[in-house]
Amino acid sequence: MAATLWRPDGAGPFPLAVIAHASSQDAAARNDDPAPKYRQLALWFVRHGYAVVLPVRPGQAPTGGPYREDQFGCVNPVYIESGLATAEALDAALSYMWAQSFVRKEGAVIVGQSAGGWGALALASENPPGVRAIVNFSGGRGGHAGNRPGVNCASEKLVAAAAHFGASARVPSLWLYAGNDSYFSPALSRQMADAWRAAGGKAEYDLLPPQRDEGHFFVEYPESAAAWSTQVESFLARTP
Repeated sequence: MAATLWRPDGAGPFPLAVIAHASSQDAAARNDDPAPKYRQLALWFVRHGYAVVLPVRPGQAPTGGPYREDQFGCVNPVYIESGLATAEALDAALSYMWAQSFVRKEGAVIVGQSAGGWGALALASENPPGVRAIVNFSGGRGGHAGNRPGVNCASEKLVAAAAHFGASARVPSLWLYAGNDSYFSPALSRQMADAWRAAGGKAEYDLLPPQRDEGHFFVEYPESAAAWSTQVESFLARTP
C-alpha cells in the first residue's frame, strides 16, 4: 500500500495513529481521485505526540490493484464482509508500522472517516493487541444509494452489522457525526451506535451541529476542527 507518514521531531518511540480514508463503490472515482490526505487531522495527532500513517488501501489510487471492500450492490449489501476487508488492510498497516523503531508497540489509535470509519469499527471487533481506541468520523457504508442524498442501501442491514461488530468489540470508540450528514442521517447514525452499545460494545456518540452544506466531510474542513478536537482530546485522555 502507498502511504503518507507524519511524525514528530525526534527519535521516539511515538504512539501510532492510523487514518483510514473514505472510499467509493464507483471504480472510476477510486481510480481518478487519490485518497483524501486529512492533513489537518494528521497534524493534530502529530501535535499531540503521535506518529501518523495514512495507508491507501487496495483498489484506490495510487495503490491500485483489486478492490477488496465491495459491498456487492444495494439490495443485499455485505456490510460485515466489506468492513472486515478494510480492517484487514488497517491491520497490515499496524503490523508494518509496529516494526519501525520510532513507533511504540502499544497505545495505537485507529481513526477513520466514512468507509474508513466503518473499517475502523470492524477492526475494533477483532480487538487487536496494542490498539487502545477507535475514533469514527461519519462512519458507515451504503450512503447516497443511487446517488440520492439521504437514501441508504438497506439501512437495517447496516444497523445489524453494527450490532455484530459491537458484540465482540471491547476497544473504546468515539463516534462523531454532523447534523447535516446526507450519507448517514442523525437517526441512522444513532441507531448504529445504539445497536453497537446494546450488543456490548463501548461507544461514545456525539452529534455535531451542521457543518458547511454537507456534514459528511466535516473532518476535512479547517473551520470544523474546533467542533471535533475537544471531543477527541477529552476521549483520548479518558482512555488508558
